[in-house]
Amino acid sequence: MNFAAIGAGLAAIGAGIGIGRIGGSAMDAIARQPEATSKIQTAMIISAALIEGVALFAVVVSLIA
Repeated sequence: MNFAAIGAGLAAIGAGIGIGRIGGSAMDAIARQPEATSKIQTAMIISAALIEGVALFAVVVSLIA
């Protein structure tokens, strides 16, 4: 069994779930406070980028190890 592929898949699934939750929460926050849209979007994009970075790192580590 190829454990590197399982690790890469889990990292991708985790990143997808995390970014999906961030997006959903951001839309809820924007619906509640439309005047804070720019601040919410900025925080959402930074959070999504950090999650993507961690996911990419996890994929690389799982494929190397």
